[in-house]
Amino acid sequence: MGTGSKSSHQSYAVSPTALAEAPAAPLDITSAPGTGEGTDLTGAATGGQAFEVPEPPEVESAPPAELPVDETPPADLDALLGGAESAPEPVVSAPPPEDEVEEASAEAEGVVAEEELQSSGEEPPADQAVLLQAEDIEEVQEEEEETDPPLTPVPAAPPVGEPTGTPILVGGDDFINSEATLVAYDSPDGPREVLLTHISEEAEEKLLDALSIPGTHMEEIQVEEEVKERLDLDKEKKLAELTKTAVSSVQHKLKTGSPMSDASIAKHQAAVDAVSAVLNDPSISDDEKAMAQHYMDQLNVVKDKIDNGGAPMPWMDAYEVTATKMVTKQIPVPNGDPEPGTLAATVRKASRIKANLNPETGQTSWDGVTRSSANGTEYEIDMGDGWKAVYRPYKENDPKTTEYSLRGQLEVHAPAGAGHGKDLVERLEQLHLMNKPMTAAEGEWTYLANNIKAQGLEGAPGMKAAMETAQGLQDLQVQEIVHQRMESLMGLDSDALQTAMKRIHLEASHKVLPMKVEVVRDAVAKASGFASGAELAASPGYEPTPSTGGKWLTWSRFDVTGKKAAVQEAFKGRSLTHNLNGGDLASLLGTGVLASTEKRAVMGIGGGLGMSEQADKMTGGANSVFLRVKKTPSKPGGGRLIWDDPSVLMQRSDYYAYNGDHYGAINPAHGHYNAGAITRDPMKIAKFTGSSNEIMFRNGIDLLGAEAPSRIVCHTAAERSSILASLTSRGITQLGGKPVEDVLCTEADYYS
Repeated sequence: MGTGSKSSHQSYAVSPTALAEAPAAPLDITSAPGTGEGTDLTGAATGGQAFEVPEPPEVESAPPAELPVDETPPADLDALLGGAESAPEPVVSAPPPEDEVEEASAEAEGVVAEEELQSSGEEPPADQAVLLQAEDIEEVQEEEEETDPPLTPVPAAPPVGEPTGTPILVGGDDFINSEATLVAYDSPDGPREVLLTHISEEAEEKLLDALSIPGTHMEEIQVEEEVKERLDLDKEKKLAELTKTAVSSVQHKLKTGSPMSDASIAKHQAAVDAVSAVLNDPSISDDEKAMAQHYMDQLNVVKDKIDNGGAPMPWMDAYEVTATKMVTKQIPVPNGDPEPGTLAATVRKASRIKANLNPETGQTSWDGVTRSSANGTEYEIDMGDGWKAVYRPYKENDPKTTEYSLRGQLEVHAPAGAGHGKDLVERLEQLHLMNKPMTAAEGEWTYLANNIKAQGLEGAPGMKAAMETAQGLQDLQVQEIVHQRMESLMGLDSDALQTAMKRIHLEASHKVLPMKVEVVRDAVAKASGFASGAELAASPGYEPTPSTGGKWLTWSRFDVTGKKAAVQEAFKGRSLTHNLNGGDLASLLGTGVLASTEKRAVMGIGGGLGMSEQADKMTGGANSVFLRVKKTPSKPGGGRLIWDDPSVLMQRSDYYAYNGDHYGAINPAHGHYNAGAITRDPMKIAKFTGSSNEIMFRNGIDLLGAEAPSRIVCHTAAERSSILASLTSRGITQLGGKPVEDVLCTEADYYS
């Protein structure tokens, strides 16, 4: 939380050292663009608000090595630079004293090692120069960890069997909210350590560039295969469609508590008439009779719900029979060995880790092999030495026909055994992804990005210009580093040059990050009513580090943390609630988290707990848990979680909401998605009146930490006593700052 003092945030204005103490002499980024260049990075050319770009530290380095006469950069390097002629030259106001030049040169990348080699009369080979650079990078990164330690240290060995795993933050923009989780599943062969994360759609091209993916050429083959299919009579008479229409219509009324409509009754009757006609046909086969009876049984349940109401019905499946058929399948034509510098990938049907959670011990296990099927496509990636990864690409999973919630999911698997925690993160580099724990400076960048999205500031005046300026700073830093190392880069072949450029991009992003943060912070401040970025950073609600005390990592939003009283007033007399719908409260508190459908899957918790799990996977809601805004209940039923102070959760930056039942849709291709109805504004959410309103929180809620509910309503006194004993045995005596005894209550407490 901000303290009002500048010193509390000054660490974010210091550039993390990536290779040298400072970049070369400052570049002139405020001058008008030259021919063929883009818009003015200050935003002036686009009419946007101009920003003062913070100057790099005033440390001058030696000028870049001059190219030999009549020599030009190789074509590959020219392409990577975007044209050597357009690259800006360092601006040096005056030649520095000779001793300063020597000192600055000694700090440049690889110079010390190079001078030692030159003193012996030998020139370092180009590949050795790159190796020296890589070693220096690692050395400086170790120093960096001491001065700017990771926000979430990476454990060498994640705790075995912990269902929620160990949450960590990875630097950069490659991962959604910069989140990843290390899970160590118990297995007979020893721990199976896995990194689970969700990469951003913008980072996918980098990952795909690391892979050799077969299937560019496909061939069709005929194979005999067992398939499940509906009977022809079912398709002809549309019995499944009519029955599902009746079920869906009545189900909606049950979920919302609405009275049955004439339309719902008519849909039920239409289905009954169609199914009865088939059942009464003496010429149908035994399979067809069983099929029709399957639908009639379901329609009888629907009739009971129409007459008597009650809880929502289970999911209805169409009647299918198993048959052996010759089917045409497309298989990839083998492409031989992977291209040099890439990883071999196999295309297959999407799947998920099929773990098992032991209800007695609370431990999760997985044999490293068993997987459940999913609707989509994934790549299995061979990373060598027993390492592999599984990735579900955005491009290959059509939002209209596949599970939206799995797009972008990445798993990295270590060989069996413990102690791979740090390696799991470092191995991300093989996939061309950021592979270092997030530092505080990087954390503020993610915090600002999350607040821009949560508060809807993307279109605020000056925001686009600020983002363009931030990207321009990084691009210029890349060019500056390339010019410093031109001589060594020119000697590299294409593959080595690509590797060197990737390292340079990572180094540039580290060096320029504090300046990017300052530019964007200033834009965010002005868009949200602060005079400057410094004033915003000093405000009480500014918390540029995530909450890391519980089982989830969550980022806050300063428009709530800084105005908590206003949010509480807006929600006065209203609460956030979650109804377990018959779920086991003791089991839920045993794991300690209210987890999303996708999180439950990797934790080893079976399906069927959510109201609409399959539909939520298609809408994207499966990545979140669902709560509702209701008038604060004075006589709540059992099996409920209640947050009487909604500001506890509304300070998070990852939620979105609808004032109606939209299945948590974030998939623009899904019928339940409504861009005009979705909101992230807590003040609007506080005014929700729809009985089926929904607020979605990504991943889940830590029920035993700071986000704990204010009331947990048990069905009976016996259930309360059992849960209380379990929590006490685990050393949990408080929930959300209140004694456990005050949080746990029963239905009877409100009816006595």
